[in-house]
Amino acid sequence: MAEEITYEYKTVQTVRGTDGLVISKMRNEGWELVEQTQGRLRSTLDFRRPKKPLPRLLIGTAVGGLVILAIVIGVAAAFEDSGAKEGESNKPGAATANAERSASPSPATPGSAAAEVITSQNNRELAALLKTPDSCDSAIPDFATKYTGRTVAFDGSIVHMAPHGDYHTRYDFLLGPGDKGPKTVTGPAFKYEDVNILDLNLTGTEIPSGVHAGDRFRFVAEVGEFNAKQCLFFLEPVSTHIR
Repeated sequence: MAEEITYEYKTVQTVRGTDGLVISKMRNEGWELVEQTQGRLRSTLDFRRPKKPLPRLLIGTAVGGLVILAIVIGVAAAFEDSGAKEGESNKPGAATANAERSASPSPATPGSAAAEVITSQNNRELAALLKTPDSCDSAIPDFATKYTGRTVAFDGSIVHMAPHGDYHTRYDFLLGPGDKGPKTVTGPAFKYEDVNILDLNLTGTEIPSGVHAGDRFRFVAEVGEFNAKQCLFFLEPVSTHIR
């Protein structure tokens, strides 16, 4: 009776336009493309390939070795834990220290919600980027590469907006830091491409029916790619708060 084939899986994210190269490379390594999902700036590629079966003798030896290793580790951990608890309980003030540790709140982890949004207050690189006088500065692609997929927030305004292609309700937005709108001369040339007004996710006390060049907002967006030829820094809108 033939054995059932088992697979290992791998997901790869690519910048738009490089899908073919990545797919070819993965196929050379024995991977099969299962699914391809296109995004505005990136594509998600799902691959699989058959797992190589282990020889029966090797499997038996490995399982036996793991069982023995688990027993040894378990016994050693039990002795170590017992000795550590006994030593701590004999220390002066141990009970008080343990009670204080139990009552103290655990510190925030780097993955907490407060640490996820990058702002000029918590990130020196973004603070410097928003003040650069050159939208083609080499620091911009470095920032885009380092923080791609992360979320940034900054106070800015709409520098320019135009219909995307032949659409009447979808637009390309050029954004800049600060409040000067079309007169903005500092910072990267941030771009929202092919989005409608609903995609901006406007928030605030009074939501307008439309937006215009010069309007000021608190932009929260996902970091995309930097187009070095056009000196455009692409972002994906997350939310737009009216200021």
